[in-house]
Amino acid sequence: MFTRIIFCFFIFAGCATQKSATSVTEPAIANLKSHIEYLASDSLEGRRTGTAGEKLAATYIAAQFEKAGLQPKGTNRFYQRFNVAEGKEIASSTILSINDKTLTLNNDFFPLVYSANSTINARPSISLMERGEPWFFNLSETLNENKANPHFNVADAIISKAKDAAQKGGTALFVYNTSKQDDGVKFEAKDKTETLSIPIIYITKDAAKKYFSDASASLKISATVAVNEASRNGSNVVGYIDNGAASTVVIGAHFDHLGYGEDHNSRFTGTDKQIHNGADDNASGTAALIELGRVLKVSGLKNSNYLLVAFSGEELGLYGSKYFTQNPTVDLSSINFMINMDMVGRLNDSTKTITVGGYGTSPTWGELYNRTGTEGLFEAAQYRFDSSGTGPSDHTSFYLKNIPVLFYFTGLHTDYHKPTDDFDKINYNGEAAIVKHIYSLLQATDKMNAKLLFTKTRETQTGTTARFSVTLGIMPDYTFNGIGVRADGVSEGKPAQKAGLQAGDIITAIGDYKTVTLESYMQTLGKFKKGEKTTITYTRAGKAFVTTAEF
Repeated sequence: MFTRIIFCFFIFAGCATQKSATSVTEPAIANLKSHIEYLASDSLEGRRTGTAGEKLAATYIAAQFEKAGLQPKGTNRFYQRFNVAEGKEIASSTILSINDKTLTLNNDFFPLVYSANSTINARPSISLMERGEPWFFNLSETLNENKANPHFNVADAIISKAKDAAQKGGTALFVYNTSKQDDGVKFEAKDKTETLSIPIIYITKDAAKKYFSDASASLKISATVAVNEASRNGSNVVGYIDNGAASTVVIGAHFDHLGYGEDHNSRFTGTDKQIHNGADDNASGTAALIELGRVLKVSGLKNSNYLLVAFSGEELGLYGSKYFTQNPTVDLSSINFMINMDMVGRLNDSTKTITVGGYGTSPTWGELYNRTGTEGLFEAAQYRFDSSGTGPSDHTSFYLKNIPVLFYFTGLHTDYHKPTDDFDKINYNGEAAIVKHIYSLLQATDKMNAKLLFTKTRETQTGTTARFSVTLGIMPDYTFNGIGVRADGVSEGKPAQKAGLQAGDIITAIGDYKTVTLESYMQTLGKFKKGEKTTITYTRAGKAFVTTAEF
């Protein structure tokens, strides 16, 4: 489950009478334990998307699907591969020498993310700004002039200087800082600022002191700058039970986790490098998925087809499930509903409570959960119902395609997104009961043999590292790699909808603040208070618009 989680629980109810054990196909506790122990083992190194550990996990899941008799339903047998954009990276071919001395990348210099790629061979003077030569920009004076300016942005100052240099014939811009004031300049891989027309190279303090102390000196500079797009590949694992039915039920769980915390989504505060095994998050849901596939294959439930999808890229922002809903391997219109299991391994033996999200996405869910007696669902726990069809997990991608969803979750704990989320802390009996409960719900919908009605619900924010007191009311597209923030959905009655924004619009500025990235968008929201009005700059179908919103 990715980022931090906020749930609004407004219904609390017990479940209906438990059915007899003989009427429900039993999940095997030993199977659940075996799956979780392997998926959460150190040998998989935390199953970070795009790593060897993730591939080992995908291979294991595919083998279990095949063993259970499921048909492959990916784009390459059981696998559906997708790309995860990482922003940009500095290629190893990037080099710089000054006066025939080779500088060390990152220690002595680095290009900025919006630098053009080019080769430089020149003999410039630092003090002269000549056409056909590199220019030099000491940040010292600019920083001192803007000490008291809350709107000053050093990146904007560098970009402005680089554009001026290029316009006047400068072939590159070397940036450095001789003042004691920290400039905070670094290579921001996720920065989406448009690439400029000339190379921009930052020289660190020690290197600047060594080579740039004499402003009147002529330098011999040789450089190659190469800043490339960075990406990695993930894989969903897709198995299918074809009953020849008109509609299909999707059952999903993500199998990726945090690796060693390289994506900065760990809650571990130590300094040593540790594997995040993710037993509950989400080897538990993956094990439940595999076991449900085995049970469904031998069951008598024939009024639906069943598509089982183990998603990757969830921890990065629902990459796998979003890719699947945009590139489905079954007709999306044939999907009846989607069940998502994320962190179902820590059922508390005292409270025995599980959250059921998506409760409001179809009136059928209320009908089923209110049944009693022999028609009731298997009682695995007490249930906290969350009406919203959105949240920090993969069901959100299906809800945004107007598909009813249910989301099962046993709650946060102190090991969440830490290296201590290990297999020996899983409540295996509790998880087996949850699997049994979900199977009883599938039995009930099989008997109904009808397409469920979809209803829209309130939409919750999926998460951010920024803190803010207002909301615009959009569901950001975490997989969008362009400039700005694209709205996957727009909540009814919120400022964005009232301002005329629609799903698919790309927000590029709020007031005077550019929203180049999702993080800058969230940070910008923190600058406003309820009741304030501001302009929203956005693009729709390639055309720019400006509207006014009130928070």
